[in-house]
Amino acid sequence: MSSYSPIGPVVGIVGAGQLARMSQPPAIALGIELRVLANNPEESAARVIVDTRVGDYRDLGDLREFAKGCDVITFDHEHVPTEHIRALSENGYVVHPGADALVHAQDKAVMRERLTAIGAPCPAWARVPSAADAERFAAEHGWPVVLKAVRGGYDGRGVWVCRTSAEVAEAFATGVELMAEAFVPFERELAVLVARSPHGQGVSYPVVETVQQDGICVEVIAPAPGLDQEQSAQAQRIALTIANQLGVTGLLAVELFQSETGLVVNELAMRPHNSGHWTIEGATTSQFEQHLRAVLDLPLGSPRMTAQHVVMANLLGGDDPDLFKRYEHVMAHDPGIKLHFYGKEVRPGRKIGHVTALGSNLDEVRARARHAAVYLMTGEYT
Repeated sequence: MSSYSPIGPVVGIVGAGQLARMSQPPAIALGIELRVLANNPEESAARVIVDTRVGDYRDLGDLREFAKGCDVITFDHEHVPTEHIRALSENGYVVHPGADALVHAQDKAVMRERLTAIGAPCPAWARVPSAADAERFAAEHGWPVVLKAVRGGYDGRGVWVCRTSAEVAEAFATGVELMAEAFVPFERELAVLVARSPHGQGVSYPVVETVQQDGICVEVIAPAPGLDQEQSAQAQRIALTIANQLGVTGLLAVELFQSETGLVVNELAMRPHNSGHWTIEGATTSQFEQHLRAVLDLPLGSPRMTAQHVVMANLLGGDDPDLFKRYEHVMAHDPGIKLHFYGKEVRPGRKIGHVTALGSNLDEVRARARHAAVYLMTGEYT
């Protein structure tokens, strides 16, 4: 436990991954003290944040001890039990987002129920207690059917696109609670990031396109190329309406499908999000600063872009753990590229960092980001 005395407001972040880590630079600038609850001292944020407490986010006692002295509690992930979040609030701690909001990012069936009720565009869906229920859903809405874990899925995990009864049976064999959604034949995936403060101020960042590979986001393009102003404004209205109706405090990321029939809400996240990493260099106020402002009920910052086009490319671990030896080429080749590493051990397929490029020509910006990312990951030129 740290022995220093904080001189600014203390924001406690449950979880010590890269989202908490990237919150440290704006916290320093704003005079905000960060405290993180880590599973172990080797986690990403624990390596850079002085006030790191080691504990179990699933243990209410650890959460209560962690919360002592914090002005507000927020989250690096959605896995804290909903009842524990509610208990912290009942104990007098300020928690943003609160349990009644965050449950919509924790439980996909609860999310669909509420989004349907408020009129947000959603695919047909149903709770499916058994494989037979899922097959009946598919018979009504058509194959393939999308089965999702009600809780715990992320980055493509916990999602099964089933084209046959045998694949449905395989999904149910996992033993997790599932729900079914009609398959959306989408043209591309979009995301919109908004922030909302306790007194109701809201702002929206530009709508971005997210490029997925094997269920993992590999590239984010801001703003989404070719998206007309009407659909862009519609996506922002959808996200701001959801944030207001659900009582979100802090950031809300709304992942969308763009299809021939319009926009469809796919997923929600109530925290800084991979689709918003571009904002560190690409927006006047980064998503990490914005989240800190929002949970402390400070006036929100401008979401305006700092360049005409911004592209962020994720870095996924491969077989070679030594990325530092490839810094020289990337930095010399493109002095304008921005590198971010998360302090994580390199493992195949693991998100270990990202690169960002900015400029006035989208094709050039995209090529620069791809070149840097591919070379850092593989040591090969594109």
